[in-house]
Amino acid sequence: MMRQFELVERVKSYDPNADEDALNRAYVYATKMHGVQKRASGDPYFSHPVEVAGILTNYKLDTASIVTALLHDIVEDTTATLDDVKDLFGDEVARLVDGVTKLARIQIQNIETKQAENFRKFVLAMSEDIRVLLVKLADRLHNMRTLHFISDATKRRNIAMETMEIYAPLAERIGMQEIKTELEDLAFAEMHPEARASILTRLRFLELHGGELVVKIMDELDQTIRKGGIEGYISGREKTPYSIWRKMQVKDVSFEQLSDIMAFRIMVDSIADVYRVLGIVHTAYPTVPGRFKDYISTPKRNGYRSIHTAVIGPQRHRIEIQIRTHEMHEVAELGVAAHWKYKDSDLFGGQALKSVEGRQYSWLRELLDILEHAQSPQEFLEHTKLEMFHDQVFCFTPKGDLIALPKGASPVDLAYAVHTEVGNTCVGAKVNGRIVPLRTRLQNGDQVEIMTSSAQKPSPEWEGFVVTGKARAHVRRRIRAEARTEYLKLGQEILEKTFAKEGLSLTDKGLKGVMEKLGADSVEDLYVKVGEGRLVGREVLVAVYPGARTTDDNIVNLSQARMRQTQEATGAIAIRGLTPGMAVHLSECCHPLPGDRIVGITGGGRGIEIHCIDCERLEDYTETPERWIDLAWDVDRDKDVHIGRVNLVVGNEPGSLGALSTVIARNFGNISNLKIVNRSKEFFEMVVDIEVRGVKHLTNIIAALRATPAINSVERARR
Repeated sequence: MMRQFELVERVKSYDPNADEDALNRAYVYATKMHGVQKRASGDPYFSHPVEVAGILTNYKLDTASIVTALLHDIVEDTTATLDDVKDLFGDEVARLVDGVTKLARIQIQNIETKQAENFRKFVLAMSEDIRVLLVKLADRLHNMRTLHFISDATKRRNIAMETMEIYAPLAERIGMQEIKTELEDLAFAEMHPEARASILTRLRFLELHGGELVVKIMDELDQTIRKGGIEGYISGREKTPYSIWRKMQVKDVSFEQLSDIMAFRIMVDSIADVYRVLGIVHTAYPTVPGRFKDYISTPKRNGYRSIHTAVIGPQRHRIEIQIRTHEMHEVAELGVAAHWKYKDSDLFGGQALKSVEGRQYSWLRELLDILEHAQSPQEFLEHTKLEMFHDQVFCFTPKGDLIALPKGASPVDLAYAVHTEVGNTCVGAKVNGRIVPLRTRLQNGDQVEIMTSSAQKPSPEWEGFVVTGKARAHVRRRIRAEARTEYLKLGQEILEKTFAKEGLSLTDKGLKGVMEKLGADSVEDLYVKVGEGRLVGREVLVAVYPGARTTDDNIVNLSQARMRQTQEATGAIAIRGLTPGMAVHLSECCHPLPGDRIVGITGGGRGIEIHCIDCERLEDYTETPERWIDLAWDVDRDKDVHIGRVNLVVGNEPGSLGALSTVIARNFGNISNLKIVNRSKEFFEMVVDIEVRGVKHLTNIIAALRATPAINSVERARR
């Protein structure tokens, strides 16, 4: 463990003006407050905040950050309060400590909700001062280094998963590559120990048998650029086990099939030299098509700048080369912390990093926008993971502004990235001057023009293809608002009929008197509860008029009526594994058909919901396996017609709809419903419900439709 004077000397070595007194007082105070507390390793607990502070000194952080690192656990784990910290160390340190401190355990009992709420609070804090994130990353890094001391395997795995899903992407977002790489590798070691061990064994084998090859490649590269009149520093680095494993998973290849396990860097003094080296390398060696990326002219969102290229290089080996300046390399490895080296000395006051303005921190503003529109902490956490977990594509607006988006993004995602109102009113898009469907996946370099209309509203269909957390949060908010409006109207109609049937008056005054009893916050909420089926009209009637007796037991809400209908129809659904008399509902999110692998979900208020085994909605029930029922279609008994749903893009030309209906009819299908969801001068996007005998029948119809010239694309709908 680093001693007090050693920590102070390390800070003073890069910041002679550091507040030595504050550092000493923080060290002593934290030691006193943590007292005899022990870590899982058996070491004194105080060793942890000291190590966290030591990690931050490697990045030359200011005094307030180091003091915060020493104190970051005292509010949560000792009797110290934020007021104590404020009195002893000032407002700045108290605010930073508060940002890093987790919520008290007593506030939230549910573990998942607690994690999500902690993250929500954390995002708010780091949006005000990015140093909160720096301290938190150092804290998580040391916890991961000592993860093996925790005896509970489930707890270790949960911590590793949280690290991989949240903290490593956050480190990447601020460009702290060293921390990101180590966090990923430590989490990978816990989550997939056998895979990591296998990759390490193969890497060691390559080192033993190919070590000389790496040296030869570096020497030849050095000679090549020297002949071009440039002095540069060349290094070769081995890719991490996690990055190798991830590439094997994404590309579905074996270790032996990977050709870029080694990456070579060429570092020079100026940007002009970077492009000169690029010309020399491309002149000397054949390039690998599709592998050139210029992150200098279009930097990544975290400020990363470099040239990436791949060539059939020295010794006829395919190699990846990164070309950058020495300063770019510092920023690539240290990220936001590199600002301490390249900014003015007043940065030690923390002023430069407090600002989240500028392109490098735009993702933080997007997280705050998601936070504002998410319904719950869990939904915020889900959307945030969406925001951080993708590779990027770079697109341009008609004015030439560069927009960075996750890989797989659509024009709707870009519209929301430009401005929330642009997203909400988006009706169409042009990509490179050509009108395209809104679900089109954007590619690097696309120029995108968004067409808007004040009459437009976000479509529920968008939720099926948007990939950014911001877009999904706004779409879901609009869907919730519209659904609430519908439930409110339905609930009001149900109550009006229920009360009128008994000759009684339905008044807001009467409903206000029973709101609390029925668990509603307002009269509007009461109507919504009835519309959603969470309350029955009779319950409200009896609550308002306790002596009333309803004369018609059939006055029920919509969901109960539907349940009764499904109960009456249960015998017609040929499914093995059901108890006779069970209410069954075929899910509308995946539209299961005979031939699909299916599963039943109980307890949803509508009997048993039948889902396809690959339905995305099943992820909502992974934590409640007791609700799952193994089911299968009884193909011998099934003689009924079922509804299969498909999404189509049809050319807007004479005869296209006729061709569509003709193909379906020739293949013995029947259109039961057709809805056009988007239209333009060139195409119609539509959803078509087709009466079919099963999944094989629907597959044959889809194949026939795909062969029809008038139809651009067709796929089975899954929501």
